[in-house]
Amino acid sequence: MNRVRAPTLVPQRKKQKGVHLTSSPRSYEIKFCELVIFIMERKMGVTRRRFLMELARRKGFRVANELSDSVTHIVAENNSCGEVLQWLRGQKVRDSSRFELLDISWFTACMEAGKPVDSEIKHRLIVQQDCSATSETCVSEASSFAADRVSQYACQRRTTLNNYNKKFTDAFEILAENFEFRENKLGCLEFLRAASVLKFLPYPIVKMKNIEGLPCMGDKVKCVIEDIIEEGESSQAKEILNDERYKSFKLFTSVFGVGLKTSEKWYRMGFRTLEEVKAEKTLKLSRMQIAGFLHYEDIVSYVSKAEADAVSLLIKDTVCMFSPEALVTVTGGFRRGKKTGHDVDFLITNPGPKEEKELLHKVVDLWEKQGLLLYCDIIESTFEKEKLPSRRVDALDHFQKCFAILKLHQQRTGNSNSNISKESDKAEVKDWKAIRVDLVISPFEQYAYALLGWTGSRQFERDLRRYASHERKMMLDNHALYDKTKRTFLKAESEEEIFAHLGLDYIEPWERNA
Repeated sequence: MNRVRAPTLVPQRKKQKGVHLTSSPRSYEIKFCELVIFIMERKMGVTRRRFLMELARRKGFRVANELSDSVTHIVAENNSCGEVLQWLRGQKVRDSSRFELLDISWFTACMEAGKPVDSEIKHRLIVQQDCSATSETCVSEASSFAADRVSQYACQRRTTLNNYNKKFTDAFEILAENFEFRENKLGCLEFLRAASVLKFLPYPIVKMKNIEGLPCMGDKVKCVIEDIIEEGESSQAKEILNDERYKSFKLFTSVFGVGLKTSEKWYRMGFRTLEEVKAEKTLKLSRMQIAGFLHYEDIVSYVSKAEADAVSLLIKDTVCMFSPEALVTVTGGFRRGKKTGHDVDFLITNPGPKEEKELLHKVVDLWEKQGLLLYCDIIESTFEKEKLPSRRVDALDHFQKCFAILKLHQQRTGNSNSNISKESDKAEVKDWKAIRVDLVISPFEQYAYALLGWTGSRQFERDLRRYASHERKMMLDNHALYDKTKRTFLKAESEEEIFAHLGLDYIEPWERNA
């Protein structure tokens, strides 16, 4: 991809003899503590790097002189992602996924704004775009990787968000989704498992030899991989994206409260757009679907990390008003390190002796009084003590839950003193966004199992339960772990203990992105 070069912040000149740079940085007030920037000297030079570091510090940013564990953002100029990764390997960095790898354009945007800006896709260094430039490195990585040692279970693989094979996994997920829309579970799982394996690989696939020995690489999967290697895209995935049924189901299921059965019904009725559905007066929609249509534009857009943090603060404050000892934990993709999501999941538990069964009701009642509740559906607990974990890998749990849509107020941006007409002055400005929120109440003794289950990813959890059943003769779900050989429930106060019961190495949440 041709990268647009950022505006030069300082003239790039040859070093002059006799010019000495001070080594001790000045002291500036730190305004933005949440990120630490490291600027690569490679292809930039000492003088320019010093200038940029000084500029960032003047603006209130934390800037590291050396690469360390505290660094969150690495900024490079005129370096491809492959070149940055190669440099990091030379610095003995084993896991580069903990860093945001960014082009100088992001840094420039931050300096112009005087504050951190979102690391949009245009600013990120993406490895897939650099495979041709680093083909020798790719081949070297692949040849030294022991493919035959890769487990078929995602719970035995450390999978970060650093996906080197996105063009393959994107195609697999389209194929899997199409199988899911047609209720072909085996076809769906075949491609999801293959995608999970490719997400784990520490190198991009550039030829068929790279997948030799890997698990979950069936004939159908290999056919798609070969097609992408030879043509640059999957003809099957392209055909599906243009399929009328797939496009309709994709559109219908994007509405909150609409599943496969409703999508099938609407498709058979001849509907192909949401406008056609909304125009049908005789159609009976559920409360959830009505809310889904009403707040569609907000819900279908991504929730940012900043928005998730704001919702988290709101929920923690509200819950602690009624239960000061309660633990409120963000789960799902945000706990796994994702920067965006479709909703925000929370797990709530009370370590005290009293279990608050009315907590969710009190919380949503207060939100309704405050005008923050746009939709709410509370599902009461159906858990029975001493009940064995479900044998089904995708079985739902029995916790008390609340599926809600909250009104998140946002700060207005722009110049309020700009020329605004009287007519537009009268118009109501929407200063909030509808955010989907799932709240789950877990008894404290089941908290570790609930936390593990609700953290995901979905494929990681599937394989964890499959591993427990096939390899350990145990039954696992979001409530408990049962040893069928010893005929006993295994208690656990942490996720680490659950992994230990299963004989597995502990895998951090940010390594479960299978």
